[in-house]
Amino acid sequence: MGFAVFAFYLFAIVAVVSGVLVISSRNPVHSVLWLILAFFSAAGLFVLLGAEFVAMLMLIVYVGAVAVLFLFVVMMLDVDFTALRAGMARYLPIGLLIGVVLLVQLGFMFASWQLSDQALSLRAAVTPPPDQIHNTAALGDLLYTRYVLLFQLAGLVLLVAMIGAIVLTLRKRAYVKRQNVLDQMYRDPATAIELLDIKPGQGA
Repeated sequence: MGFAVFAFYLFAIVAVVSGVLVISSRNPVHSVLWLILAFFSAAGLFVLLGAEFVAMLMLIVYVGAVAVLFLFVVMMLDVDFTALRAGMARYLPIGLLIGVVLLVQLGFMFASWQLSDQALSLRAAVTPPPDQIHNTAALGDLLYTRYVLLFQLAGLVLLVAMIGAIVLTLRKRAYVKRQNVLDQMYRDPATAIELLDIKPGQGA
């Protein structure tokens, strides 16, 4: 067994085990930490595949931003996880039913899966040989030349999803005091302060 095969099995086993621990840990902070370990393992698998750029993106974006954001949200928000687990137990049968249906569908799909003889050649024909161009340059060429329209549409879908989430969660409450920035900017300093001459014994 070579080093590459050993590293593959090591990263794959760690990724699968940490993924299971993400959904089975009772402490949400531990779940986020296991998620970070799963991201590191996936980055190691990308390095073994020769996709160093994607591996660095995995570490910078997912570990450095998304997972740390999850960790801060979990640690700073006062969430009643007991009530959340009680609600989850109520919908557990429906979730198990959906999971069984998905597993059956995956079983049917893999049972009829047939690998074409031209699959490897067609996959290799997408990008030039590695000795002619670096994989990062080849990825940039694919994203920003051949598939630039699909790339921009994917970004547009993410933007619409972000705006929709903000609109759906935005609630205006009448009893909450809010700042009016324009009133503060255009206020008159002469009328902003009022001096009162309060005589002794007349104060409230």
